[in-house]
Amino acid sequence: MVKLKSKREIGFVRESARIVAEVLELIGHHAKPGVTTKELDEIAEQFIRSHKAEPAFKGYGRKDNPFPATLCTSIDDEVVHGIPGGRTLKGGEILSVDVGVRKNGYYGDGARSFRIGKVSDEKERLLKVTEESLRKGIEQAVAGNHIEDISHAIQQHVESNGFSVVRDLVGHGVGKQLHEEPSVPNFGSPGRGPAIANGMTLAIEPMVNAGGWEVRFLADGWTVVTLDGQPSAHFEHTIAVIDGKPEILTR
Repeated sequence: MVKLKSKREIGFVRESARIVAEVLELIGHHAKPGVTTKELDEIAEQFIRSHKAEPAFKGYGRKDNPFPATLCTSIDDEVVHGIPGGRTLKGGEILSVDVGVRKNGYYGDGARSFRIGKVSDEKERLLKVTEESLRKGIEQAVAGNHIEDISHAIQQHVESNGFSVVRDLVGHGVGKQLHEEPSVPNFGSPGRGPAIANGMTLAIEPMVNAGGWEVRFLADGWTVVTLDGQPSAHFEHTIAVIDGKPEILTR
């Protein structure tokens, strides 16, 4: 069931989302060649806890294999859910960083893909198109539209530029839970899915592959990679529908 939020509840989501945005801004300053993903993770966790908030991803998931870190750090062909560790960033790579924050019982969620040094022209275009597709999806999140209007706008922009949207992973509602209804796919047909209404809080997150859309999970049970080994990019905003229009809370 889709949970519509009151203005007070949106305020709580907004506070968590603001911390998400600040974490991503901070990571952008530190994500450079020679830095390890574990170092970035430690920076993020310290920042979140200094704001009297909790890392939403740490400990999330199955009891026998909870996610062990604050950030998801995914490099090049890693689409999402990469686990921070001793891997050192190298020039020319794409680093996709996903982070969630919980404060006052409400969640915010966001992601950005960063250029590590100078990247190839094709990676540059992948990053540009993925971020543009997020913006085009958000533009469709108006009261009276349907969820797949968001999906279709993302898919159309991505595929018209020769890239692919991942189909096995989707965006989602966000609020008292990190993942709530409705699911927000990155592909679909206009006019389908739940109607968009005031009070919806959504995490819209195109995951875009340079090659085919197919993915696979690694043995760690978390990291998702492209099946063909081509690079991938990921951008995400938490939004709220207010007065019939989308407001980006993780700006």
